[in-house]
Amino acid sequence: MGDQISDEIVCIEETSITVRSYRHRTTVPSKVFKFLDLKQGDTLRWIALKDGTVYIRKVPAQDLAD
Repeated sequence: MGDQISDEIVCIEETSITVRSYRHRTTVPSKVFKFLDLKQGDTLRWIALKDGTVYIRKVPAQDLAD
C-alpha cells in the first residue's frame, strides 16, 4: 500500500459470510462498528468496483429521508 493510503487506514479486519437460505450475512467487526458509530437500524451502502475493491459507508439518516 502507498504511504498516503496507509496513513488513512483506521483498521483492517476480516469476517466470514454466513449463508442461510436466501440471506447472505456478514458481521461488522467491532472496531469498524465503533469507528462508524453504528446503531441498531443504521444503513450501510456497499460500493463494489470492477477490480474487486469494495467500499462500505454508513448512510447518513438525512440521505435516507430524501
